[in-house]
Amino acid sequence: MSPYHAVLFDLDGTLLNTLDDLTDAVNHTLRHFGYPTRGREEVRAFVGNGVRRLVERFLPGGPADPQMEAALAEFKRFYTEHCDVRTHPYEGVVEAMAALAEAGVRMAIVSNKNDEAVKALARLYFGSLVSVAVGGRDGVPRKPAPAMPLEALQAIGAEPEHTLFVGDSDVDLQTALNTGMDCMLVSWGFRERELLSTLRPRFLVDDPAEIPALILQAPDEEP
Repeated sequence: MSPYHAVLFDLDGTLLNTLDDLTDAVNHTLRHFGYPTRGREEVRAFVGNGVRRLVERFLPGGPADPQMEAALAEFKRFYTEHCDVRTHPYEGVVEAMAALAEAGVRMAIVSNKNDEAVKALARLYFGSLVSVAVGGRDGVPRKPAPAMPLEALQAIGAEPEHTLFVGDSDVDLQTALNTGMDCMLVSWGFRERELLSTLRPRFLVDDPAEIPALILQAPDEEP
């Protein structure tokens, strides 16, 4: 029997390639306030710590920018309405999740993206495979704080010591550590493999097919 009874997934850069829609929302917001736009690779480096930090990073004046709060509201509005225009699951992700579901592994999504968008994207792309999706909300500490993953664990009836957190960044690794979970990092997301390897996660994978293969392995096998 697998030592992992449940898996918590990050969303952006792990399950879904959301970079084009995020870039479009960033540049819509910048144009709305008369600012120069940003490149796709700039936006890639900005994401991972929630919507407020993303807006702080792309605005010319940073967190002290005079348009900060208005830009945050405009970004949230536009992105929530346009979060599934060019977004798509990474190849092989849905099949990997289906294999886990067939084996009885409980799954949830935990993302710093705003809660409304997280729930909408989870329903659209993963349907019944994931019944719990937890996103960022005012008053709830975001990853790497343990509040959101603990909420998800309670909702699916899982314990941290029997749960694997799957993500694509240093934030995800720290989230796992803060919550008492093992961590798997994936190399196809928003951070370079070379950086991820220096973080020394429990697993580092290059293909979604590796996710169920490693999680469902017999407990006497060396991961």
